[in-house]
Amino acid sequence: MEFEEYLTTKKIDYIAFQKADPGRFEEWNQIFRTMHPDSFTAQKKFLINDIRRRYHLNDKVISAS
Repeated sequence: MEFEEYLTTKKIDYIAFQKADPGRFEEWNQIFRTMHPDSFTAQKKFLINDIRRRYHLNDKVISAS
């Protein structure tokens, strides 16, 4: 699973996230590559919720995928 796909499953707009916070996006992308998605979720659980609130993926985009 790619990082962008993972963010989509978490209802995070990865394009908005990447543009608004490129440092954190790249840091998380590097970390994600080194571990299982479930481990990444467990490690970043509360941070993921904050990022989801900031860069929420529109439901119409999800259903179009």
